[in-house]
Amino acid sequence: MTKKFGDTISNNVYAFRTLAKMSQQELANKVGVSKQTIFVMEKGNYIPTLLLAFRIATYFKVSVQDIFTYSRGDAKNE
Repeated sequence: MTKKFGDTISNNVYAFRTLAKMSQQELANKVGVSKQTIFVMEKGNYIPTLLLAFRIATYFKVSVQDIFTYSRGDAKNE
């Protein structure tokens, strides 16, 4: 029996980055990833590792929950 949860994580990286007047490349350099990683994360196509989430939050001096939002899905048994 497997379970599919449908959990999601959304983010406000774009909002924080643009408020700081930073390019994707500048933020990528600050947190040690590629510009492509920032791009796909902002589009919602990439869920960062916990380490990267903390790096981003620490850079902006906010909590991880201020940038990333977890939404629990419904568990379905198969």
